Amino acid sequence: MNFIFLIPIFLVMSISSASAETLEERIKKMEETIQRQQEILKEQQKALDDLKEESKRSKRTEPQPSTAAPPSAASPNQAATPEQMQQQVQELKEKVDQVVEAQKKYVPSVFNPSIGFVGETILSYNSKGSQQTGSDRPGGFDVNQRSMELNLAAFVDPFARGYAVINASADPTTGESKVVVEEAALQTTSLPWNLTLKAGLFFAEFGRLAYIHDHELPFVNRPQVLDQYIGAESKTYGLQLNYLLPTSHYVSLTAGVGTQFGSPPSPAGDYRQASELNYWGRASTYFDLTPDISLETGISGLINPNSNGLGGLLTQPNGSTFSEQARRLVGADLMLRYFPLRNNQFKSLTWGTELLYSNNRYDVTSLGGSTSSSTVGSFGLYSYLAYKFHRQWITGFLFQWLEKMQNNQAQAYSYSPYITWAVSHWNQLRLQYTHTDNNVATGLQSNDAIYLQWTYIIGSHAHGWQER
Repeated sequence: MNFIFLIPIFLVMSISSASAETLEERIKKMEETIQRQQEILKEQQKALDDLKEESKRSKRTEPQPSTAAPPSAASPNQAATPEQMQQQVQELKEKVDQVVEAQKKYVPSVFNPSIGFVGETILSYNSKGSQQTGSDRPGGFDVNQRSMELNLAAFVDPFARGYAVINASADPTTGESKVVVEEAALQTTSLPWNLTLKAGLFFAEFGRLAYIHDHELPFVNRPQVLDQYIGAESKTYGLQLNYLLPTSHYVSLTAGVGTQFGSPPSPAGDYRQASELNYWGRASTYFDLTPDISLETGISGLINPNSNGLGGLLTQPNGSTFSEQARRLVGADLMLRYFPLRNNQFKSLTWGTELLYSNNRYDVTSLGGSTSSSTVGSFGLYSYLAYKFHRQWITGFLFQWLEKMQNNQAQAYSYSPYITWAVSHWNQLRLQYTHTDNNVATGLQSNDAIYLQWTYIIGSHAHGWQER
């Protein structure tokens, strides 16, 4: 059955184009301004040449007056002389030179990093305690500063850009903030053949929401299936190559390799084999079904042939322990979106869904001490509908279903209506209610929770909010 998981990997291992940057837009505007000024100069020069030619013809056909009136005595409605036109052109050239000089002084500054800060506070109430729900947050009333994120990004040179994301989040036990580097990567901007290479520490492209930061999610919490099957975000130390097919229809292929995928990190050990690395890939495409309706879809795959006990020993309710030895994950996702050409700032409808299948191999140690190998196949999905009915307001509903990776008999369902108020592009509030049902095999109890999320942005932020 392994070939099922290798097909998506090899399908997408051929190699998304980098999105347009604010820097490029600024430089383009500068170039357009200078071009307009040059066009004006050409027009003025042409008019001057025409006047000079007309003046020469007049001198050849008409007698010259014995005396010429001084320029100051000319009628206000009298046409400008060639000398006056020449003076105007010269003044205009000087103004253009000033603009060009100002642009020269400005352009190098764009290579300084743009800096932004994101703060995210979550006030919540849970009807059960953390031991009963399996959450890392306490039950009852809670205030959690989930994210304090510093973003830095800049062009290194005309061929590459670099960025870093530094995050501080509160420890659920001590309440102390722990500062970590979430991303620090270099990305090319001018490789041939529609290729883009990224290297360093980054969120790998897998599925729809695995490489999205928490505050960018269309709802409060990351879907449980991503938390369990991937380990929250698809964080990796590695290389990722993206290839945009040179066709009229949009098709993007991505392939990557890294020493980590998600959390926790893969153990380093004394010597790392190629089989202990993580290999992933993704193929995605986009369709315009009508002028107002679009469809985005994709498939993703991940394989780690030898995960070498990733996550340590996992104890099950029956007392047995699991140790992961091989990791395989595939997923399919789609987003159907109604975005009217007219009135799109005030109305839109988005339906997003992602289905994942985990097929991991474990070493299982029973209570008696015997060890055996077991492969567990588990499914999980999330599906949400978001309706934008006002420029500042979005309401939605999230459904989740999950089978645990180590025990597909342990299942959980959750239902989450929510509403988002975008006070501005930099200030956002979201209210969400979540009911979670856990069956007996999970060993957990059902729970009701209410969340109030308040997120704000200071300064520049490259991956700001958008309807996903």
